[in-house]
Amino acid sequence: MKVVKLEDIIGTDQEVDDGNWVSRRLILKQDNMGYSVHDTIIRAGTETHIWYKNHLETVYCIEGEGEVETLSDNKIHPISADTVYALDKHDDHMLRATKDMRMICVFNPPLSGREVHDENGVYPVDDE
Repeated sequence: MKVVKLEDIIGTDQEVDDGNWVSRRLILKQDNMGYSVHDTIIRAGTETHIWYKNHLETVYCIEGEGEVETLSDNKIHPISADTVYALDKHDDHMLRATKDMRMICVFNPPLSGREVHDENGVYPVDDE
């Protein structure tokens, strides 16, 4: 069994700050669960282009407000506390926060820990 406390992740190499967001990576590929779990803060007033070509992601918003715009149809989905969205088709999207949003994110395949989005909003595949 593995027990992880958020306070033990903050300030370590499992906390990744990309400017628009800070992600605390709680469960990673090396934990051999088949997915990864992240506690992520999306900063108010930011807009982030994301396209997980290599991953599926489910996101549970537990605090804050914003929106996700799917770029294939320009549909805007309001996001607030107690809302879940699943990027089940590798959706190319824009994530915007009007208030700081705290999100619990689950990735399949799992992330290894230090990933940041490339110029297309993509996380690379970890083939190891």
